Amino acid sequence: MSMFSIFHISGSAVSAQSQRLNAVASNMANADTVAGPDGQAYKARQVVFQSVMAQNGTDQTDVGVQVVGVQENQTPGRRVHDPSHQLADADGYVTYSNVNSVEEMVNMISASRSYQNNLEVMGTAKSLLLKTLQMGQG
Repeated sequence: MSMFSIFHISGSAVSAQSQRLNAVASNMANADTVAGPDGQAYKARQVVFQSVMAQNGTDQTDVGVQVVGVQENQTPGRRVHDPSHQLADADGYVTYSNVNSVEEMVNMISASRSYQNNLEVMGTAKSLLLKTLQMGQG
């Protein structure tokens, strides 16, 4: 594996964590939304990753992390009895999204740290490559 593969691997991980942060932001923005006119409340979304490994005899630039999809959490939303609410159902219940704010904050911190760590890996690899070039000049 070449040093340049490190940039591809870390870059793909940064891209994947960026998508994860976007999903968390969307979830947090919709944490207190209620069911719309269709009766369906917002469902939390989670980004699904997959590691990509080099196959024998294939190009090393194919290694890294890829997003294979975004899954909706199928847990039912929280229901609150509020007959005066304009979106209450026939029984007087309002259905809110199934977003758990605490879980989303943990996901955000985890994704942010992973993002930062991968940027540090790229910075360290860059520094090592520059030092190698400087050694060759001397």
